[in-house]
Amino acid sequence: MTYTYRPRGVCSQMMQVKLENGIVEDVQVLGGCSGNLQGISALVKGMPAREAIARMRGIRCGNKPTSCPDQLANALEEALAQQGA
Repeated sequence: MTYTYRPRGVCSQMMQVKLENGIVEDVQVLGGCSGNLQGISALVKGMPAREAIARMRGIRCGNKPTSCPDQLANALEEALAQQGA
């Protein structure tokens, strides 16, 4: 299942996450800090979505109350909810 998420409060504009049986298969991000987001995407591939959420939830970017990793955690939570997992 591929889920599209519109992050809020960060530089990235769109996130697409692909989940299979609760495992992150792929992450694509439009906008934001390209190198960092490519690295995060590579690190979470193959990881259980719940583990990725636990690791990224609450990370802040500077003075912002959120960050791209925090928003990716939101995207993964919504994707899991949509899957009924």
